[in-house]
Parts: sequence; C-alpha cells; structure tokens
Amino acid sequence: MTKAAEAVLAEALRLNAKARAEIASELLASLDGPADPGAEQAWAEEIERRVKALEAGTETLESWDDVKRRIASKILRR
Repeated sequence: MTKAAEAVLAEALRLNAKARAEIASELLASLDGPADPGAEQAWAEEIERRVKALEAGTETLESWDDVKRRIASKILRR
C-alpha cells in the first residue's frame, strides 16, 4: 500500500462506523465495471419466476436458521 493510501486509510478508520460503511460502499462500487443494461429486467423476471414457483407450491422457503446450519456444516465444515 502506498503512503498516500495508508494516510487515507488511517483517516477513514477514525470515522464512525456509518461513515466508514458509506466510504466502503462507494469504494466497492467504484470497482464495478459498466452497468449491464439487461440486468434490471433479468432480475425482475427472476423474482417473478420465484414468486410464481412459491405460489404454485413447486418451491419452498428455508428458514434462516436452517440455512446458517447448512452453511456451517457443508461449507465451513463445522
């Protein structure tokens, strides 16, 4: 890390959590490439598909506690 980057980081770390989160969000967003013009429509269609599947009973929801347990056992090997 350059001296300039270290200075910016040191200054940022003196900020409150909300300000640090906002800066982190902006920095991450700055790394994104150009927006995908079809992404918003694709997400809208995917959401609609999932809602219809839930309403039709062909898909079921999983509780957050079950998801956390599955992540811990299968992915984190706990």
